[in-house]
Amino acid sequence: MFKPKFFTVLPELTPDRIMKDVVAGIMVGIVALPLAIAFAIASGVSPEKGLITAIVGGFIVSFLGGSRVQIGGPTGAFIVILYGIVQQYGINGLLLATMMAGVILMLMGFAQFGSLIKFIPYPVIVGFTSGIAVIIFSSQIKDFLGLEIAVIPGDFVGKWSVYATNIQSFHLSSFLVGIFSLLVIVFWPKVSRKIPGSLIAIALSTIVVHLFHIDVPTIESRFGEIPSSIPAPAFPSFDFQAVRQLIMPATTIALLGAIEALLSAVVADGMIGGRHKSNMELIAQGAANFITPFFGGIPVTGAIARTATNVKNGGRTPVAGIVHAVTLLLIMMLFGRWAKLIPMPALASILIVVSWNMSEIKVFRQLLKSPRSDVIVLLTTFSLTVVFDLTLAIEIGMLLSVILFMQRMAGLANVGVVTDELRDRDEEDDPNTIVTRKVPDGVEVFEITGPFFFGAASKFRDAMHIVENAPKIRIIRMRRVLTIDATGLNMIKELLKDCKKTGTRLILSGVHAQPLFALQQFELYDEIGEENIFGNIDDALDRSREILALPREGRAKNFVPTVERESK
Repeated sequence: MFKPKFFTVLPELTPDRIMKDVVAGIMVGIVALPLAIAFAIASGVSPEKGLITAIVGGFIVSFLGGSRVQIGGPTGAFIVILYGIVQQYGINGLLLATMMAGVILMLMGFAQFGSLIKFIPYPVIVGFTSGIAVIIFSSQIKDFLGLEIAVIPGDFVGKWSVYATNIQSFHLSSFLVGIFSLLVIVFWPKVSRKIPGSLIAIALSTIVVHLFHIDVPTIESRFGEIPSSIPAPAFPSFDFQAVRQLIMPATTIALLGAIEALLSAVVADGMIGGRHKSNMELIAQGAANFITPFFGGIPVTGAIARTATNVKNGGRTPVAGIVHAVTLLLIMMLFGRWAKLIPMPALASILIVVSWNMSEIKVFRQLLKSPRSDVIVLLTTFSLTVVFDLTLAIEIGMLLSVILFMQRMAGLANVGVVTDELRDRDEEDDPNTIVTRKVPDGVEVFEITGPFFFGAASKFRDAMHIVENAPKIRIIRMRRVLTIDATGLNMIKELLKDCKKTGTRLILSGVHAQPLFALQQFELYDEIGEENIFGNIDDALDRSREILALPREGRAKNFVPTVERESK
């Protein structure tokens, strides 16, 4: 249970496998560079601390983690809470809070709480994630518009009041650089998805500002030089009184980090057909958060977008995550001195795009059509996050999640699925895991597991936008989905629309009685086609070979053709 994935996949590390993971790691390292810098600055700390976090924390998460492909580092979800801690307790307080959060995460992992966290209702997650997105957007207005404001209040209402008061200090050059960077980020994917638009935007805006001597704030003018090496480890100043005051902020960091990391791991599982160890993942996240502050780093968690990028570039083992950390270290050592020229409006544009992606507006609107209890939880968590603070939102959201969890589990027939999840079974325990099957080229298999259906499916749909070329066939495996409601059905409908746009054939596998009936009632059964809905993965793979005009594979000895056995 507590054995890192790195050591369980060692027999798979052939030269070909290692080479693919190295390429994926280099690509993820390039993607992570601008994000690490931007997240650090937005959190109220110097830019190199974001790089240190991605290097040290990212290495530990991959080396000790319970996921094959998880990429660790700083994320936008932490910005709100970290900025508040820095303003109130200073950098030393942030380092202490991060270490405390690391201890809490490790205790959660050893106590086997990882499987329980995965059952937090999706309205809670969307509520505070969307709220964080609004606050991140608000925090970037100063740099994007070039406003001359000495101190920005931490609260949402205070920020916008100060913006309105100081709007006369609007700086046209900063605004134009910000707009230019924003347009590059938005439209670059139409040119190529191999190189991230954020990196192109930073490179172009830096070159333009430097060549034409445009008067805009840069990292150098605000923070000075960026170190080209990682500092020697040092223990933060210990203050027992400060530790007592930091208990709640540290708990918030730990809970938020656990939720982000496990949601990212669940999405990654669906994309590769694997199964992560949630408790081992929490222990690794805890170790990363405890050790990183010794080098001056900030909180670490799993990054969904970078993890999806890793998968789409061929990463399948923790080697890719380790290479990602090494890549960032080399970039910092060799090119760190050039990062000081990056314009602040360009970084603001990156975070504006990040906040838009985090907002999940489509999902938010969709959840507003859910049962009244879900809507109340969603709006309560969102409002508390925006108007008050994330700590209070997490507390109330967790309380609501417990009540909602008990209510729903009492009414669902998902006892077997829940039991399996609580046991935190590894992929090696499952004879029907997709890793034991041969998946044809051009076919992608994504597995949905019980209560994670809505969150994982929507994140999966977003992750699909990262891929350069859509697959010919996409198999959605539903062997652990015993019940489905209107929100889930609508998600499948959206996936079907996306597949039709890209010319991808959609196949459903392991469909149980209630979801099958719901598909018919929702008029999706005929739209997908009876010939594309199966009771087990082997028939679904045979159908994909039929579509691709490939010969059928011989059935394995442990092949179980019935829906009932497929669900076990």
